Amino acid sequence: MEFVTYSSREELLSSLAELTAKQLETSLTSSKRASLCVPGGSTPGPMFDQLCEMELDWKNIDVLLNDERWVPETSERSNTTLLKQRLIVKKAAQARLVPLYCDEPTPEEGLPALIDGIEKILPLSVLILGMGADMHTASLFPGADQLELGLSEDAPNLLAMRAPGAAEPRITLSAKALKTAQHTHVLITGQEKRDVLEAAIGQNEQDAPITAFLPHATVHWAQ
Repeated sequence: MEFVTYSSREELLSSLAELTAKQLETSLTSSKRASLCVPGGSTPGPMFDQLCEMELDWKNIDVLLNDERWVPETSERSNTTLLKQRLIVKKAAQARLVPLYCDEPTPEEGLPALIDGIEKILPLSVLILGMGADMHTASLFPGADQLELGLSEDAPNLLAMRAPGAAEPRITLSAKALKTAQHTHVLITGQEKRDVLEAAIGQNEQDAPITAFLPHATVHWAQ
């Protein structure tokens, strides 16, 4: 694990946007398409605002979420809507958004319509992960109903997930799918998240799912 500290959140998000763009550009020199897998939530929003302005061959870049709440895009809880508003716009409007939601009552029922889209773009080029205060990442929550499967080498690339710490059912890429990434970054801010990350190191993956990704990740942190 590499740990990089920045003087401010603004510097962190700007630097990570530039690094992501460079890594996507490099991926496109050896492959016809590149893929960018990102977290939802408010923290990466300013990075998306910068990334969408950058000169890249966006028409050959696939963008997808690490995971999604099973809610329609009309919900304020939809991270798909966040991506459409802040990343898949301006110069990045030509990128292809790979869906993690469809109009089915449950994620289990929606899986068949979504999993092919995920499998066609693996391996991932660039992966950016967040981390919760409970040490979860994507929808790999401690205590989740399918966490053991989601962390296993035999996992499907996409699976439904329900957890005490999640208000809605979720759909998530498995650790197996996420670990295909050529470049892995973990984005955290604030002293609490740094303390949580440091506490996670050395714990088992069931209790601290973020640890499944740390050995090959660069952690980016600012106060």
